[in-house]
Amino acid sequence: MMIARWHIQARFGLKQKAIEHLHKWEREIGAKAGIEVGRQRLITGSVGAREAELQMDLPIRDLAELEEIFAKIAKVPGHAEWGEKLEPLIVSGSSYWEVFRVIE
Repeated sequence: MMIARWHIQARFGLKQKAIEHLHKWEREIGAKAGIEVGRQRLITGSVGAREAELQMDLPIRDLAELEEIFAKIAKVPGHAEWGEKLEPLIVSGSSYWEVFRVIE
């Protein structure tokens, strides 16, 4: 098992709106791409981390499953529009992915 983690930084004063928009993605975009609602975990910076940091964790089987998810998301109507609405809420260029292996 692996965890795909998407990082973004919310703009000052817009963190709650960014969080709401990420929850909307989970319900409307992710669900249409076959990602069960609740499968993802949204976390934010607290002590010793940037307060503006938002991370979305998605458990995946392997990198092939992540590629499948990316391909499905790209075909979901409304995904590009969702991204355009997210853009003013986050710091431009702050978005990146990491993938971790889960040790059991």
